[in-house]
Amino acid sequence: MSDVRLSHVEKSFGAHSVIKDVNLDIASQEFAVMVGPSGCGKSTLLRIVAGLEDVTSGHIHIDGKDVTGLEPVDRGISMVFQSYALYPHMTVAENMTFGLRVSGVAPAEIARRLKSAAETLQLNQYLDRKPSQLSGGQRQRVAIGRSIVRDPKVFLFDEPLSNLDAELRVHMRLELARLHRQLGSTMIYVTHDQVEAMTLADKIVVLQGGHVEQVGAPLTLFDDPANMFVAGFIGSPRMNFLPARVVHGNGRKLAIDEDDTMSVTVPQLRVPLSEGTTVTLGIRPQHLRLASDGVLRLRPDMVEHLGDVGYLYGQTPAGTPLVAQITDRIAIAPQHEVRLDFDPVAAFVFASDGSRLR
Repeated sequence: MSDVRLSHVEKSFGAHSVIKDVNLDIASQEFAVMVGPSGCGKSTLLRIVAGLEDVTSGHIHIDGKDVTGLEPVDRGISMVFQSYALYPHMTVAENMTFGLRVSGVAPAEIARRLKSAAETLQLNQYLDRKPSQLSGGQRQRVAIGRSIVRDPKVFLFDEPLSNLDAELRVHMRLELARLHRQLGSTMIYVTHDQVEAMTLADKIVVLQGGHVEQVGAPLTLFDDPANMFVAGFIGSPRMNFLPARVVHGNGRKLAIDEDDTMSVTVPQLRVPLSEGTTVTLGIRPQHLRLASDGVLRLRPDMVEHLGDVGYLYGQTPAGTPLVAQITDRIAIAPQHEVRLDFDPVAAFVFASDGSRLR
């Protein structure tokens, strides 16, 4: 078993706290992805697991063993960085096996591991080439191969695809998903790209300001976000947030954009709210549809056509930004007001502090 457990982990640089009481369990063979905006602490947390940063307090267990005070080489991990960090004067084979040779692994064992990793990553025909003779995707595969030959308990990835172009990123996402299935290893992956997270993860860890906001399967976070931050971060395009206030005593009828002509009743809301309470209504672009008698009014600034679907970008009469997904191939003139509707059951309601109201 190669599980990873973080217990009350904290990290400070001087008086500045960057990781705040993080508790996290990653099961053996799980692909866990840590996401969040720049500066949220995800790379620092990965470096703490790797042993490249010391904890201020707390403990890290890998495979049931407390590794908090151990050096990186003694933790049974291998890390793939954003930079390929390949030796330009060495061949692919030499780059992949350099660490094993330095560690004194027997030549026969090195050859066995190299053969296995090269076959897994489809690098056999490139073993005699230098890094300069490879594409960006091939170089990244070599960097991953260098980790595989070490036979680690846990693979750590720190934004490994951010240097690749869009097409290669898609290809490498598929490669990493295949690699995880084939190796059956525990993987922890850091990215700022929530599309990568939704594609690769068994479990997503959403971070903000050094805190873990929510942990769950990709579709769980999409369908059932714990708060406004997670709701806005998971999903592309991001969720629409509309200011609203309670206009009925049962707490379920909301006026949107402070406009009593734009109101909706949210039947799933059970928490009692008094009239006049201000809240935020969350609606995903995928849940909006064009309707002549729709409750929302939108003045589009731009229409983005992507083939089978398109997106309307604009504002409500009160100036609130709004994005709607459309499936009809119709011409919509900029600033020509359209009406939108949605199923209230698909809406989310958030309190003034960003917490989810249910």
